[in-house]
Amino acid sequence: MAGFDDEEYVSFEEADKAPAAAMEADDPDDSDPDDDLEDAAEDEIDYVLAAYREDGQIHVQALDDELANDLDGLIEQLRRLPGDAGSLGFVSLVDEVFVILRVRGQRVQAILSDSAAAADFPIAHDVLDFLGEDIDVDDLDDEEGEPVGDLDMLTDLGLSEFELGTIVDDLDLGSDQMLGAIADRININPDFSRATEAAFRD
Repeated sequence: MAGFDDEEYVSFEEADKAPAAAMEADDPDDSDPDDDLEDAAEDEIDYVLAAYREDGQIHVQALDDELANDLDGLIEQLRRLPGDAGSLGFVSLVDEVFVILRVRGQRVQAILSDSAAAADFPIAHDVLDFLGEDIDVDDLDDEEGEPVGDLDMLTDLGLSEFELGTIVDDLDLGSDQMLGAIADRININPDFSRATEAAFRD
């Protein structure tokens, strides 16, 4: 065809491909599912607590509720605490879901009580992501959740993986009661109970 050389044909072909490439890049299906999750509201957050031992003394303290929606921030806060052997973080949501973190320097371990909670709460979604679990929020909506993570991470503190499973499987317990039972087994009560009671009063 007169008026167009081979180089111009190539440029037209690239121009035709460009819109398709742009559409592919903007495909909403490729977005992070976590972006669609709303943060846990104030009335959905039971408490965020940290526990550690310093010179043999147990310390349990409340942390900012905003950390219930910020896994990275919670890890960083726990890393700053002066625990002799690291620190523990506890998040309870709607008295149904809990997250436990254990931070020792750069080593971070996590437990999520209910994998299906990743469909509702950003921190649960982020814990699954941190653990390298495959995440399909659509499937999680109808899934019967199960505890996931480093389920044996409290063994050296007195709570075996089997005992943890027994606590989490007790359908008569809310997440606060589950965490209370865990606190008993790892010997951070009554300090933990006092901190949770204060959190509920606030």
